[in-house]
Formats: sequence, C-alpha cells, structure tokens
Amino acid sequence: MDLKDLYQDVIVDHNRSPRNFRRIADASRTLEGFNPLCGDKLTLYLKLDGDRISDLSFEGSGCAISVASASLMTERVKGKTVHEAAYLFDSMHDLLTRDNANADLEPLGKLAALSGVRAYPSRVKCASLCWHTLKTALEQPEQQTVSTE
Repeated sequence: MDLKDLYQDVIVDHNRSPRNFRRIADASRTLEGFNPLCGDKLTLYLKLDGDRISDLSFEGSGCAISVASASLMTERVKGKTVHEAAYLFDSMHDLLTRDNANADLEPLGKLAALSGVRAYPSRVKCASLCWHTLKTALEQPEQQTVSTE
C-alpha cells in the first residue's frame, strides 16, 4: 500500500468515525471554533487536571479534513501536559504550512496523515481550526470563539 493511500485511509476513517466526538459536561474550558471560508464549526471541550489535559473532545460539523483533524488531535493530545500540547501545535503548524519534504513525520504518528493538506492552501484552515481552538483554550481561557478569518 502506498503511503499516500494509507494517509487517505486514516483521514477517511477519522471523518466517518470521529474519536472523542462528545460533550464533556464538567469541562474546564469550552471554546467554539469557526472557519467562515467553508463553514466548519466545532466546540472544543477541555478538561484539565493541573497542567495535564485529562480529557479532550469536540462536537460540530465540517468537511472531512476538519473533522478528521479534530478527531486525530483529541486522540493525540489527551493525557499530554499543556506544554506538550503547545509543542504539538507548533509541529502541526509547521506540517501544514511549511515545505517539509525531508521532515521526519514518524514522531507525529497518525497526525502525519494531514501532511498532504499543505498542497491545498484553501484546506489548511480546515485542518488547523481545531488546533488554533485548542491553543486559544489553553492560552486565553476567557475567550469564547476562534475564527480562522
């Protein structure tokens, strides 16, 4: 199987059966994200235990890239510290916006499936919406909405 096909399979799977697609009733922080270009919307639920993200989930609707990215993000970030989540945000931002032809994608695991989005600039905001929403929730807990405008 071609690596490109494997990545596509990961995105399709996470879009059809998103992980952590639910509300957290006792979330520490709740933040809405919106991509006006294509209409992606999500509500991110974040539960902190000290400096550790003990639970992370989302609800909403959007294109396959947006839903898959949020699903992959929640799987990867849950259990990480705030610092580790910030590092993952930076890694994903680089993956989605910089030419990383020679980059080692192995440390990103399944998140590397989103590397092909870089070739479609109009879709980068779809893949990064959940990440920007998470970053804002961690840095500015009083904020209510994040927009990719």
